[in-house]
Amino acid sequence: MADRRPEKACEQACESLKQQDYEVAVKHCTEALLSLSQYPPAHLPEPCQAQIDRIKIETLLYRIASFLQLKKYGQADEDCRHVLGEGLAKGDGSFRAVLCCMHLKGKLQIVSNVLSKSLMGESLNGMVTKDLTRLKTLLAETEVIMSVLVGKQ
Repeated sequence: MADRRPEKACEQACESLKQQDYEVAVKHCTEALLSLSQYPPAHLPEPCQAQIDRIKIETLLYRIASFLQLKKYGQADEDCRHVLGEGLAKGDGSFRAVLCCMHLKGKLQIVSNVLSKSLMGESLNGMVTKDLTRLKTLLAETEVIMSVLVGKQ
């Protein structure tokens, strides 16, 4: 992929999330997603599409975490449905692979912590809670699986 701006914006979003600058994280995520939308999936070779999908999933997860911290639950829920719908609909394991890579790079814990905090501390409506709980469960399963796999090596 010649244009690295979406990946750079995704990394900046992660850094902003770590620094608890959630508005900036949302801005970087939105920039990355807008930039990624310029790449029509049908016209890309598979390795490029896989990279774009990875960046998109990471970016959506960072934006979900940022929206939750900003108490913008409707927007977080919309992104949550989007990432779960697209990620699980493929059924090819790529969504889980992205989560595993994020875990290995130490990026998954940030999102997981925010999800846990939001699910424990806030009173959310049922649909938002359902989607966020489903996402939190996937993240927790990934962390357990990766811990077991890393422990076996």
